Amino acid sequence: MPDAPEPTPPPPLPGPARRLDAHSLRGLAHPLRMRLYELLSLDGPATATLLAQRLGENTGTVSWHLRHLAEHGFIEDDTARGTKRERWWRRAGVINDLRIADFRDDPDAHGALSVFLRELVNQYFNRVMTYVGEDWDERWRNAGTVSDWRDLRLTPDRLRALNMELMEVIARHTPGPDTEPDSEARPVVVQLQSFPRKERDSA
Repeated sequence: MPDAPEPTPPPPLPGPARRLDAHSLRGLAHPLRMRLYELLSLDGPATATLLAQRLGENTGTVSWHLRHLAEHGFIEDDTARGTKRERWWRRAGVINDLRIADFRDDPDAHGALSVFLRELVNQYFNRVMTYVGEDWDERWRNAGTVSDWRDLRLTPDRLRALNMELMEVIARHTPGPDTEPDSEARPVVVQLQSFPRKERDSA
């Protein structure tokens, strides 16, 4: 029999990355820690006090979870802003590479993986709901989209190739560090969700 074709490699990441293991995943997989990490990723550096106010949480609790994220390398001190009295945090400058297949044979990681994926999907949902509930002018409203395509039938390799092509397109539109700022530009979130669907019996 002929050899099976080599699987398409995963899409390249647009910067320095670390592959998450079970230990680091457990350090992130908590609803509040994931929300804190999201805020620091989307809105930039902040103190525990500012984050606690945004989330309606106790500052001491938020501080504890921020230190936990820092211990696992997800965030770091923003030394340019921090003072002896006020500690500022920022997202660490590394991309987290999570590959679900790494945890397939690790029963101790299944709980953390389940929490992480559930909270991640909730974050995606909440971002979209915030967008559709906001008041945007006609140009921005017509520029955004919430779409889905349901008629594709792909093999695993073709689905992986599709994801790579889409990520290459996004990379071309991602400004580099030397890009001149545009006064009309606004932060944009692109959420890519592509996954197989189990078919129901037609009978």
